[in-house]
Formats: sequence, structure tokens, C-alpha cells
Amino acid sequence: MEKVIIIRYSELHLKGKNRGWFERVFAVNMEKSLKGIKHEIHRHSGRYLIENFDESDIQLICDKLKKVFGIHSYSVALKVSTDMEEMFNAAEKVSFKEGSFKVETHRADKSFPLNSMQISAEIGGKLLDANEKLKVDVHNPQFIINIDLRENGTALVFNEFFKGAGGMPVGTSGKGLLLISGGIDSPVAGYMIAKRGMVLDGIHFHSYPYTNMQAKEKVIELAKTLSAYTCGMNLHIVSVTHIQEEIHKKCNGDFMVTLLRRFMMRLAEKVVEKCGAQCLITGESLAQVASQTVEGMTSSNSVIKCLPVLRPLCGFDKDEIIERSRLIGTYEISIQPYEDCCTVFLPKHPVTRPKMAEVLAEEAKLDVDNLLNEALSTLEIIKI
Repeated sequence: MEKVIIIRYSELHLKGKNRGWFERVFAVNMEKSLKGIKHEIHRHSGRYLIENFDESDIQLICDKLKKVFGIHSYSVALKVSTDMEEMFNAAEKVSFKEGSFKVETHRADKSFPLNSMQISAEIGGKLLDANEKLKVDVHNPQFIINIDLRENGTALVFNEFFKGAGGMPVGTSGKGLLLISGGIDSPVAGYMIAKRGMVLDGIHFHSYPYTNMQAKEKVIELAKTLSAYTCGMNLHIVSVTHIQEEIHKKCNGDFMVTLLRRFMMRLAEKVVEKCGAQCLITGESLAQVASQTVEGMTSSNSVIKCLPVLRPLCGFDKDEIIERSRLIGTYEISIQPYEDCCTVFLPKHPVTRPKMAEVLAEEAKLDVDNLLNEALSTLEIIKI
């Protein structure tokens, strides 16, 4: 009798002729997440088994698997032979000590002499005989004992399904560059787009010395937390201090946020050319702050030449974003009181619905190309 972990994948069963490729990426991601932990992963008829691990590592393995996109659910099971006595012994071990139950059997091995209902009835009857505190309730049981008879002469016996992260395996939907600030929103945006299978790199803009180095360390910590879901990432860090100083010196201050966002998008597009990403991702949520109006987003987008800009949080309210940030473990880091570059030279009355003619007139006061080149000269890359 051996403890194993059953992995069931999410949307991969919908794939056609290239399903094998998706499954290989999925298996590689699981291996990456369990690096350094003794284990073996084997594929069995549309699911995976994690075997030959130390039982003391079960919780650690499960915690790692919770962060692997593509997993629909998982179960800790006992693997035994298809001998009825062995299956009963395993069922007794996973059974609760009291309450109502039923036995559900899936018989992949059609050569087994008993059908699924007969197996369930026999195992259930033996459990009732062995424990008078149990009772059968096939309609609304307090727990279910699952028996899965495989074609290789083994049976998997378990009592719980645990929900996985869902989504698609990271690495099956291209690569994106996430504009990551120190706030709550952008890490959640990165999480949600990685859940659809996208590899992520990050780019962060800082305004040292107006912002301190602790703000930079905060973003690195956010990237580390996020990278547990994304199989690692490269974090690109760029200084925009001189850009903000020039805007403050030469332009109408009410356009500070609008103009800065346009520079950020240009710089992100330049970094995309270096890192091989195919899109930009932001944490913008429609109407949440002054720069996140349709007009503000139009102004930012207009400087991008040929890349899509994905905004996975566009329809979310703040409470929904906070809820997800707590779920993925970034919230407590995000609320640390270290300001990001967007708070520097912040106007009292920022333009909320910028008109393109006015934006271009203000931007014409700046040497855009030289400012971009100077910013790119500060580029630092941290491998997370």
C-alpha cells in the first residue's frame, strides 16, 4: 500500500492533435515546481501520478502543486492491487470514523469480474460491518470513498478532491511583459494572464532618489511571489527619474501622469524587443484612478506601434482585486508603505480625459528620444 498523489488536468482534454505538446509542457512545469523534492511523475490515461516520495513531504508537495496552472484537481490516494481485500483495507484507512458515506467506483479495467456498482456495494457493505458508526447515504453523504481501478492491475483509493489552480500550463500561450508597480493591481494582473498559459517577464520603473530603495526591494519580493506561479521570470528595472524631472520642469503639471504613462509604454515596448515578449500587460482597471479612463488608456496605447496591450483587470472593482491578491499572497507585500514612481510630482488635479491634441502639444516640449535612451541606459535585469 503506497501513498500517491493523483493530478487531473484542466482544459488540456479539449485539445486536439497538439494535446501531447500541451501535456509535455504541463509535466515540465510540475517537475519545476517540485525541484529538490524526491518524487517521480508518471502519466496514466489522462492523469498524472506523483509517486515514490517521502510521506513527510506530502503537504509540501501539495502546496507546490496548488501554484501550478493547468491542474484541475488533485487527491492524495492509496495505491493497491485490485484484490478486493486490499481495496477494502485501503478504503477503511481513508474512511472517516463516523458519519454517512457512499462508495463510488470507476472501473477502467473492464476485464475485472465485478462491475462498478458491485464493487461499491461489496466494499461499502464491509465498511458497514467493520464500523457501526457509519451509515450509507447514496444521495447526500458526508463523505465519498472513491475507488479507481486502472488497466495496469492497480487501484487508487481516496476520499477527497482538492481544487487546483486551473487554467492552462505556463508556456503554452506565448510570452508577455508585465508592467509591475509596487501596488496591489499589477501582480494580480500578472497572475491572471499567467493562468491562461503565458510566460511572464516584468518591468518596473523607479524614481530614485525620490523613491527609496525599499520600494525597489518590495517589487522584487512581489516578483518572487508571482514567480512561484509563473515558473520564474526576469525583472527589468528602469529609472525614469530624469523623465519626471523634465516633465515637471517643462510641461503642464496636470499632464504628469498621462505623459509618464506614455513614456512607460514606449520603454516597455523597447524592452519587449530585447526579451522576446509578444504583448504588454498592465494592472489597469477602468475608472479606478485618474489615468485609467478610456481616454487615458487611448493616450497610452497610441505610442505602441504593433503590440497588443492586455488589461485583465479592466472590469474588476477594487474589492475583487484585493480578494485575489490575498489569495495569491501578494497583498501584504503590496500594502507596505513604500511609494512607487507614480506618486512623484503628483498633480493635485491630474487630467482625467486627456485630449490627444493637448497631450501631443505638451509632449512636443520634450526631447523624447534622448529621454528614452537615457532611461534604457539604466536598465537592470534581475533573474527571479
